Amino acid sequence: MSDNKILGRVHSVESFGSVDGPGLRYIFFLQGCHMRCKYCHNPETWAMEGGELMTPSQAFDKAYRYHTYWKNNGGITVSGGEALLQIDFVTELFRIAKAKGVNTTLDTSGHPFTMEEPFFSKFNELMKVTDLFMLDIKQINDDKHKNLTGWTNSNILSMAKYLSDNGKDMWIRHVLVPGITDEDKDMEELRDFVKSLKTVKRFEVLPYHTLGVFKWENIGVEYALSDVRPPSKELIEKANKVLETENYKGYLE
Repeated sequence: MSDNKILGRVHSVESFGSVDGPGLRYIFFLQGCHMRCKYCHNPETWAMEGGELMTPSQAFDKAYRYHTYWKNNGGITVSGGEALLQIDFVTELFRIAKAKGVNTTLDTSGHPFTMEEPFFSKFNELMKVTDLFMLDIKQINDDKHKNLTGWTNSNILSMAKYLSDNGKDMWIRHVLVPGITDEDKDMEELRDFVKSLKTVKRFEVLPYHTLGVFKWENIGVEYALSDVRPPSKELIEKANKVLETENYKGYLE
């Protein structure tokens, strides 16, 4: 398929991102997500329609204007919404980027992952041009994951294992939500799962925040966690200790 026939729906961009992958990043936030995480801070990206339409070449040219700032491990990150819902666009964008020697990072919930065709073959092509996968594991307990997001986590965990088995570098992220994702038993199970993976370069606790609540109001959807407050410093420290995140020091170390 030629580049001009592949169109991505881009919700927004960030020119100088510093937390979504190594170094300074140009970040594309794509439109569309099927998960309904109760703490989502970008619910406006759920809809599959909308966003700015652009080809992979157009997207790359837009990002590459900033390449002099990237240095070392900086580069392009594609996030969401859920980027894997636009896998053809992401793969072609990353192909162009790798041809120019640009580091590529995919930030994903893993929700669309399946070993069924045609997705699986497309995912294998995407792996070839992706330097780093940033994977959110929102809740290790499947029943609690369904309650939190509306979906099972079984295919998400399968994706993590598949990336590990194929030698693909990963950062794992876990949002710490008081009363929902902070139970010791769950965190211990998550810790043990991450330990079983061979290619995790960083394991991060992301403290729950309420900065995106107004966006729920803007789209006319009731925010289910209105009574939940951000975690205390002590709870964050405890989570890092239980999860043993200090064992994952960074990227390519």
